[in-house]
This record gives sequence, C-alpha cells and structure tokens, in this order.
Amino acid sequence: MAQTGQKTAAVRGAKDMTQGSPFKLIFFYSIPLLLGNLFQQMYSMADTIIVGKLLGTNALAAVGTTGPMNFLVLGFVMGVTSGFAVVTAQRFGAKDENGVRRSVAMNIMLCIIIGLLCMVASLGTARFILRLINTPLEIFDDAAEYIIIIYIGIPATMLYNATACILRALGDSKSPLYFLIIASVLNIVLDIVLILNFNMGVAGAAWATVISQAFAGVVSLVYMALRFPILRVRRRDFAWDLWFAWQHLKIGLPMAFQFSITAIGVIILQGALNVFGPVKIAAYTAAQKVEQLVTAAASTFGVTMANYAGQNLGARNIARIRDGTMKCSLLSVLFSFFAMCIVFIFPDALTSLFVKGSQPEVIAASRTYLHICGTFFPVLFLLFIYRNVLQSIGRGFMPLMAGVAELAARTIASYTLPGIFGYTGICIAGPLAWIAATVPLAIAYFVIIKDFKIEGA
Repeated sequence: MAQTGQKTAAVRGAKDMTQGSPFKLIFFYSIPLLLGNLFQQMYSMADTIIVGKLLGTNALAAVGTTGPMNFLVLGFVMGVTSGFAVVTAQRFGAKDENGVRRSVAMNIMLCIIIGLLCMVASLGTARFILRLINTPLEIFDDAAEYIIIIYIGIPATMLYNATACILRALGDSKSPLYFLIIASVLNIVLDIVLILNFNMGVAGAAWATVISQAFAGVVSLVYMALRFPILRVRRRDFAWDLWFAWQHLKIGLPMAFQFSITAIGVIILQGALNVFGPVKIAAYTAAQKVEQLVTAAASTFGVTMANYAGQNLGARNIARIRDGTMKCSLLSVLFSFFAMCIVFIFPDALTSLFVKGSQPEVIAASRTYLHICGTFFPVLFLLFIYRNVLQSIGRGFMPLMAGVAELAARTIASYTLPGIFGYTGICIAGPLAWIAATVPLAIAYFVIIKDFKIEGA
C-alpha cells in the first residue's frame, strides 16, 4: 500500500509532505496557496473597491457593516471544511487510499447537511443581527439586501471550500489557485456589469460574488474527479459510519466554532463602531481590506501547517511536525515584518483604492487603524501557526479556548475602550484579541508537542 500511495503522489499531482526537506516543502507549497488567498481576497476587495468608487461612502459602509456577519458564516464554513480535510490528509499520509475515499464521501455528506442548516439559520437572523449591531438607518436596507444574497450563496461557498481543502490535503495547492484566478476575473467583470449596466447597486456586487464562488466550486469538483482517481468516490464509500463521522466532526466543529467565536467578537465590535457613523465605518472597512490583503500570508501558513501536520501525523512522524512548525514560524514572522512595512509606508495610497474621490477624514481614520494593527502583525501570524498545528494533531480544545479568550478580549475592549479613546479604542481591540489568543496557544503548543504521543502508537 505504501508503494501505491507514493506512486499516487508522484504521478497524479499530489504531494507527499512526509518526506523531503520540511522548509522546502512548506515554502513551495505555500507559494501557490498564498497567491490563491490573494485572489480569494479579490472577491470581497472587488466588491469593496467597485462599490466604494461607483456607489459612494454610504454603499461602502453598507457592505462593510455586513463584514463581521459574513465572517461569522464564512469562517464557520472554512473551519469545518478545513477540519474535515485534516482527516483526509491523515489518511493520505498513512497511504490509506480507501480511507481517503471514505473521508471524501463523509465530507460530502456532512457538508450538505451543515451547508443547508447554515443557510436557513443565517437567512432567518440576518435583519435581526443588523438591528442588534446598531446599523445606521441610512445604510440598513442596502446592508440587508447585500448580506441576504451572500447567505443565499452559502452552498456555493461550502462547495468551493470543501473541494479546495480536499485538494490541498493531498498536497495540491496549485489547482485551487488556477480556479480562483479565473473566478476572480469573472467576479470583477460581473461587479462592473451588474452595477453599471444593470443598475443593481450593492445587490449586483453580492450576486457577482455568489456566481463566481459557485463557478470556482463546480470547476474544482470536476477537476478533482478527473485528475485524482484516488478521490473518485464509489457508492459503498457513502455508507454511513457514525464513528468515522465523529472523527471528522471532532476536528471540523472545534475549528468552525473557533472561527465563529472570533466572528461574534467582531460583530460586537462592529456594533460599537457603528455608533461613530458611516464615515468611520467606511474607513474601518477600507482599512480592514488593506489588512486582509497584506496579511494573506498568515492564513496561508496556517493552512500549510494544517495539511503538513495532518499528513505527518498520519505517517506517525512527530519529530517532523516539530521541525516544520519551527521553520514555518520563522518564515511567518519574516512575512509579518514585510506586511508591517507596507502598512506603515503606504497606508494612504492603499486606502485610496477603496474610497471615491478625496476624503481626508476617511483616509486619516483608516491610517490610524493600520498603524495600530500593523505593529502587532507578528502576533497575528504566529496565531495561525499554533492554532492550525494543534487542531491538526487532534488537540482542538485549546484553540477553541483561545477563541473564547479572543472573544472576551474583543468584547471587553468594545465596551470600554471607545468610551476612553473614541475611534482609536476600536482599532486597539483587534490586537488585544490577537494577544489574548496567541499567548495561551503558544504555551499549549510547546507543552503538548514536547511529549506528544500518537494514540495506538
């Protein structure tokens, strides 16, 4: 079976991350993944830029105020699909081809159930949450229209993320990039056409995102079936196995809830921000888009380590996990300093991409956010490393608790700092949350990995 697994990796485009130089594997695996993350950012960035330039500050604020709500659902989807794919990576690392197929089949069944439940729950609570976070009346209708359409597209989001995570679990970080490039271009074209030619306003931006995400998902699914015979599930692979479902859920659900807990804190913070009005909301929205762009490498290295650790756990090579984590941490910190330099040198120019005309107040408020958050980028980058490694080796409790600490820090900051520092207090909340999560995660990682034993070894 080992020979079969190695041949599969070499001939059919998958990458075995249990052999070879950890640094080289991590670095070259991360490059297409980073580019993919950047293009994925283009989905929301294209909406933000085009809406801000073509429709003005209020429309930009309407899209921006739904960001935390979008993250609540998107983060849950990303967490659960990433967690399910960890099991696939473990089976692939163990050279268990039948286990890989069964994992993919279980992934499909669980994603259908969870995707539909998420869509129904999100649509039913959208307007209530918008009222709960003090959405200004002048942007409420646009915000509701935008987020409802995004929620209708949750199955498309689930489809793309599930297929992309499965491909990455096999070490293929290039194919999802190619599909995203095409889909990102499609998204931009649809944004312009639906807003300018069809006068659909923010709804046009939302539909452009949903259609593009669906396209990427369908193409990924077709490619996955054609390119990787190991992923061609059979009818018998769909036999329901409660124990095997639990193996997926015990990794996927903590990852999903961790994202959701973080998102709840962001929603609470958004409620505190909304009190400052559309101009500050627009500035915060633009600044966050810049931050997400320059810190794309943080989540990239996190996903890389999730698959690297998952495969090597399957191969029962803990020393290799330790080595890869150390080297990826150093690489991640270097990237964080580069991101820090960008937001300190070019904050105004980057913010200007998102706003219509000359708006000094918006640009100044955005600059404040970027300078405060940029100082703490190294903490954010390490957060992704430790969280993903712990989750991938089956220690999801501490990442979940770190998410609770992050929620507590962001919530306390939301209710106290704005009253003391005004808008600047809103900007400080994020870094405080990063510190509250990263410190316990780092301690937990070094304690756990020191004497880590694989069950049954």
